[in-house]
Amino acid sequence: MASAPSSTSAVHLPDTAHDLVKILVAGPFGVGKTTLIDSVSEIRPLHTEEQLTEASAQVDDLDGVREKVTTTVAVDFGRISLPDGVVLYLFGTPGQERFRALWDDIAYGALGALVLVDSRRIDASFDVLGLMEESGLPYAVAFNAFPDSPRHHTDAQLRAALDLDPTTPMVTCDARDADSSLDALLALVHHLIDRDPSEHR
Repeated sequence: MASAPSSTSAVHLPDTAHDLVKILVAGPFGVGKTTLIDSVSEIRPLHTEEQLTEASAQVDDLDGVREKVTTTVAVDFGRISLPDGVVLYLFGTPGQERFRALWDDIAYGALGALVLVDSRRIDASFDVLGLMEESGLPYAVAFNAFPDSPRHHTDAQLRAALDLDPTTPMVTCDARDADSSLDALLALVHHLIDRDPSEHR
């Protein structure tokens, strides 16, 4: 398992940094994108969260996430330095359809995306995965392990439910845990390298 960055990591980039990579952290509303970025970022993350109000009740589907009281309205941002001078800039995207207009701007320049999925409500991920396919952006899928997530699905069943390409990485993580979240991000990074080794020599 990879080691998460120390909480005492410097705010400034290390002198050894030479590959700066933009990564999206995507997924439906309430899947844990903000939590994952919080858990791995070596700098104080930037959040654009607002309280959920009655005004959004008609447009934000709270089915399965009734306990959620805030929502990202623009972007979450964090940073993590990997070995060999690679630095990931993490951009968390809003999960609701009403923020879809932001997608192109946030995704511009990204090399890939980590798509978080909640196995309790797999169908909530279809729109985000559709966006990934339309954009052609390489991605990996990480099932965020909530305490009451079902445990009886096989990997083959989960892949079939999401209609994933066989080459798309699929892992399980706990977005609250830095090491687990970092492992999910590394699965994406290795996927990007495997797709185009010449870009990462």
